[in-house]
Amino acid sequence: MAESTEPRAAEPGVAASNASVRERFPFDDSQDFEDAERGFIGTAEETEVRGADGGSVWGLEAYGFLGAECPDTANPSLWRQGRLAARHGLYEVVEGIYQVRGFDLSNMTLVEGERGVLVIDTLLSADTAAAALALYRRHRGERPVTGVVYTHSHADHFGGVRGVIGQEEVDAGVPVFAPEGFLEHAVSENVYAGTAMNRRAAYMYGAALPKGERGQIGAGLGQTLSTGAVGLIPPTVDVTATGQSETVDGIRMVFHLTPGTEAPAELNIHFPGHAALCMSENATHNLHNLLTLRGAQVRNPHVWAHYLTEAVALYAGEVDVAFASHHWPVWGRERVLAFLSEQRDVYAYLHDQTLRLLNQGLTPLEIAETMRMPPALERAWHTHGYYGSVSHNVKAVYQHYLGWFDGNPAHLWEHPPAEAAQRYVDFMGGPEQVLRRARDSFAAGDFRWVAQVVNHVLFAAPDNAEARALQADALEQLGYGSENGTWRNFYLTGALELREGPVGTPTSTVAPDLLAALTLDQLLDSLAIRVDGPRSWHADLTVRFSLHGADPVNLRLRNGVLVHTVGPTPEVARPDTDIALEEADLRALLLGTADVSDLVAEGRAEITGDPGRLTELFGYLGEPDPDFAIVTP
Repeated sequence: MAESTEPRAAEPGVAASNASVRERFPFDDSQDFEDAERGFIGTAEETEVRGADGGSVWGLEAYGFLGAECPDTANPSLWRQGRLAARHGLYEVVEGIYQVRGFDLSNMTLVEGERGVLVIDTLLSADTAAAALALYRRHRGERPVTGVVYTHSHADHFGGVRGVIGQEEVDAGVPVFAPEGFLEHAVSENVYAGTAMNRRAAYMYGAALPKGERGQIGAGLGQTLSTGAVGLIPPTVDVTATGQSETVDGIRMVFHLTPGTEAPAELNIHFPGHAALCMSENATHNLHNLLTLRGAQVRNPHVWAHYLTEAVALYAGEVDVAFASHHWPVWGRERVLAFLSEQRDVYAYLHDQTLRLLNQGLTPLEIAETMRMPPALERAWHTHGYYGSVSHNVKAVYQHYLGWFDGNPAHLWEHPPAEAAQRYVDFMGGPEQVLRRARDSFAAGDFRWVAQVVNHVLFAAPDNAEARALQADALEQLGYGSENGTWRNFYLTGALELREGPVGTPTSTVAPDLLAALTLDQLLDSLAIRVDGPRSWHADLTVRFSLHGADPVNLRLRNGVLVHTVGPTPEVARPDTDIALEEADLRALLLGTADVSDLVAEGRAEITGDPGRLTELFGYLGEPDPDFAIVTP
């Protein structure tokens, strides 16, 4: 087998499997294509969206190849989804409501008011958001932005806000609406575990993959992530209850609060004056994630189904169109009802049947192999697992109720991957014997097994060139056959890193605006998770920050744990160091943008006690690794 770094052709078994997909599903159904084209007004003349440095952050024509017939190296169902999601431009949803699609992973929705325009979801980066707004204005006039709505707490729905409005406009009275709890969840998700999530997102969205028939063809929910500047302007109006009504620029919105669905803080919006319903990301043209592959908190499909049922009861009889922050709208009262009901049934079925099977003693892997969706749901294109999947969603349901342990005591105390790999390979007769038999399995088309067994060789001997090449080839074939866009991207990015080395983290959501939005409590928590516990086992130190005009903030590092308290506490009765300063300077100090000696020299801080203790404390902090290994130890 050649050890080439170039992508291989599809193996015969994968090509045959992909061909068979055409026989299983109604590819002659053109309704989605008609809906995706409906209301098209125009698109941008410049096909590259560029950032401040002149580099491209988004290419509108990057997926032009999807117009060709699906090749053997792609699942035809995913290829079809990519063709639909890659369409770009300004579209009229109904009179007065427009969407810019295909300018980022998500959509920007614009609702025209009496004098300006309300923007719903601002894409991921300021650069793509500005380009989307410019396209709208080119066709609809230079309307000012008179309001912004963040539908939920994921970065691709708020990160581009500074391409739409500035803080000065918000300070002047332009409202920014968001569901209750938005800021806490937006910040905590993207900062606490942001480094790991961004590294895994590089795999999930395939940002480093070449775009083409043997590379990245989309992510199911949209095509990929833009790579521009991510920002955040905190909301000024919280939506706290279903039925809350707000009017901006003559536009009346009735909110439907849906916490714990696709995001911890999320809402839908009814526009009574337009007979239109914005479903945020709660009902899109795919099966969504219950646990995203980049990592997140598990989402409860029982709650998700409940809020979809509620949306049907509250609004389905009053709306003529439903649209979302991804994909294309659904028009017609009967079609909207069917769409929302089927979306609800998907999540309810996964929830209920997973519980039925786990109560029969099946493990997550067994449930994933056993679960089949009802034929009527499987025939509906919008229920297909292009982004979430039945396989990984049922494992998420299991995790939600029972956690990581499957009940088998043999799995309680397993060896870590590298240590287990050494033993597996030794038991199987050494790496040469494993690879010989794995090549036979590859020839037989058992790529799942090749990936599973060669993974042991790689974790036992990561520099084994033959193992790296064979594993890359196996992952690649698995990617070619995947209907799920994020599975394909994970497989192909794994193959790319095995062949060419780490791709790093092309897109990061740990942005200055998000760090600035951290509360002091969150900022101190983010400091605590950076403490190198073993290095600080024997440290015992206390630092007090005496804030001007506020209660003091106390830090104690002991037993490798950094604890913070506000106000008097017996744990820090006599601190080793007491630093008097303003809260803004403390935030800068904790974020690493200010140095305590400079603050003292400038007269902005006074130190009592041993200043070396603060230096010692900061010395115990480690830095996260944005390039950690995934397919090798």
